Order: sequence, then structure tokens, then C-alpha cells
Amino acid sequence: MTASRVKEINPFIVMEVLEKAHAMEKEGKSIIHLEVGEPDFDIPVCVKEAVCNALNGGRTHYTHSLGDPELRQAIADQYQQEYGVTVDPDQIIVTSGSSPAILMALSVLCETGDEVIISDPAYACYDNFIHYIGAKIVRVPVSPLDGFQFHAEDIIAKINERTRAIIINSPMNPTGNLLTDESLQMMASLNVPIISDEIYHGLVYGQKARSILEFTDQAFVLNGFSKRYAMTGLRLGYLIAPKPYIRTLQKIQQNLFICASSTAQRGGIAALKQGAKAVSEMVEVYDERRKFMIQRLRQLGFNIPVEPTGAFYIFVDASHLSSDSYHLAFDILEKAHVGVTPGIDFGPGGEGYLRFSYANSLENITEGLNRLEKYLQSSLQTTNS
Repeated sequence: MTASRVKEINPFIVMEVLEKAHAMEKEGKSIIHLEVGEPDFDIPVCVKEAVCNALNGGRTHYTHSLGDPELRQAIADQYQQEYGVTVDPDQIIVTSGSSPAILMALSVLCETGDEVIISDPAYACYDNFIHYIGAKIVRVPVSPLDGFQFHAEDIIAKINERTRAIIINSPMNPTGNLLTDESLQMMASLNVPIISDEIYHGLVYGQKARSILEFTDQAFVLNGFSKRYAMTGLRLGYLIAPKPYIRTLQKIQQNLFICASSTAQRGGIAALKQGAKAVSEMVEVYDERRKFMIQRLRQLGFNIPVEPTGAFYIFVDASHLSSDSYHLAFDILEKAHVGVTPGIDFGPGGEGYLRFSYANSLENITEGLNRLEKYLQSSLQTTNS
């Protein structure tokens, strides 16, 4: 019999959209992918060279369970340079992507029945991580009218003796918005551990992302190389944690994961030390796509009150088209051959919304939105007939 904690895990709907799209492509259909949150760029040349050198040089064995010391030092150096915060390399656990880091942080903080506060909407997988460790999800609705910001009174109303963590994500998936300095300062003052998902740092346009570590040193930071350096397949991330938790986290790592890939870690060192130019070039292209997509979506009748300035997502209210975002997303895929993510994937507060990703070429984005325009015109004609 399957354990209930596994049986009750919800599917990651964006992956189901993607898998359906791939099946349609095998049938010979042309699909424009605006659903998946994966960079369409190749990994930086310096990363390729470092990984190949590691393979050719025999650096293919276990590393320290906390991670390659050179990589942990490079991560600490980056946080000093970008945010002016001092992180001891021994506070860093290198992981196989940021997902194990989420699991580990929640594992050391929560007992069965404890509560974790997240925004609504929020990254789809937070729900399932929280559920898996036996904790309870506490949602705080956020509004597009102010860029999906947390407000003190809303969070304070949810805090009780069982509250063990608040998860924040800035820039945010699915909205692409950043939390303000005021929001970060407010949360840092609540005397509740903050788990800050900073995986989209580095992909910011016209402003600067702030790390929670600039406001408190008693936070857990999740980050990695998948988004900023387009290294999704290398599965490399890390967790920065307060020192009292490190030994426990290390034991979890040793037993569940042993260590992250040794060759990927060499690639991570190269990314941090030599990848800035490649990232800058990617960000310039993303920003061009972002501006185009915002303008085009508004032309198509979608309301975007506060323009997103991070990650590579735009989250739009599509409730004028349907109250069922799941059905709407698959209908668009079937009829327009455009993949988009239904808002319900990100919690009850996402229902009625669609997430568009601009991690695709400007040419494909243009074609995809042109197809969407024809779909909307056809839907309007059907409604009026």
C-alpha cells in the first residue's frame, strides 16, 4: 500500500502541460513553449570547459558532504560582493539542485503538525514539500495590484505557536515580481525563521534583488545555478543556513544525498568566477523579451497592474476568459498549439490566471502570441454567435 504522504502529492501541472505538448510534437504538430520555466540558453562556455576538464582529469569522486570547499568559498565571495553580507563557507551546503535544499531546510525546522506560511499564489512545489514532511500549509493571499507583496498584518494574523517558517521567493515564481525592501525588513523582524528562495537572483531588470541575509543572519537561503547560469540539467544548488543547524543538515545530506555531483560542482566554480559576462548577455536578451511580452499581452486584453522585473515570467488575470485555468491552458494548447501554465498550479489564489514564460526566442514568443490572438478572436466569435 502506498504511503498517504506520497499518495496525496499533487502533480506539477506545468510538467503535465509540457508532456502533453511533447506528445503533440511527436504527432507532427508545431508547439510554441511559453509554459516551462527553463532557460533556452546553452550553459556558459567556461562551465562546459570546467565540467569536461573535471571528467578528463578524474575529478569524478565524492566531494565533502557539505560540498567542494572551493565552491563554498566562491559562493561566500559572491554573497559578499553582491549583497555586502559575510557568509562563512561552513554555513553552506551544496546540493543537487535547490529542491533538496528546500526539503532539508523544512526538515530541520518542522515537526509533524507544525505550520509553514507561504504566499498565495506561490511556487507550485512548496505545497508538496510542506505536506511531505508532515507540516501544514498556511496561505497568505497576495494581490497583483501592489506586485504581490506580503503585508505585515496579513502575516501576523497567521502566526501562532506552531508557526515554524515563512517561505519567500523574490524574484517570484510565478509572478516575476520582487519583494520590496520594506516587506523583507518586516519579515526579518517577526522572529520566525525565513526560508528565502533566491534562485532567480541575477535575472533582474532595472533594479536590484535584495537577499534576506541583508536584513537578518538568522535565515535560510536557497539558491543555485539552474536559472542564472542556464545549468538546469547539471542539478546544482545550495543552502545557506545559520550555524547551529549545519551539523544536522550535514547528517541529512550524508544519509539522503551523500554529496552533489563532483563534476557539476567544478562547473559551478567556473560559473561564479568566469560566468558574469554570459549572464549579462542573457539578462539583456531576457529583458528585451520581457518588454515585448508585456506590451503584447496588454494588447491582447490582459491586465498587468505592476510590471514584473525579475525571473522570466508574466502572470496575468485570464478570468475574463474562464474561471477554470486548468481547462483553459489545455484548451489553448489543443487549439492554438501554445503551451502556457494554468494559475491553479500555484495555489487557490492563482486560479483564473495564466503564467507566460519568456524563456524562449523572441521569434517564438511573437509566433506564440499571434497564435493566442487568433485563439482569443475565435473564442469571442463563438461566444457572440
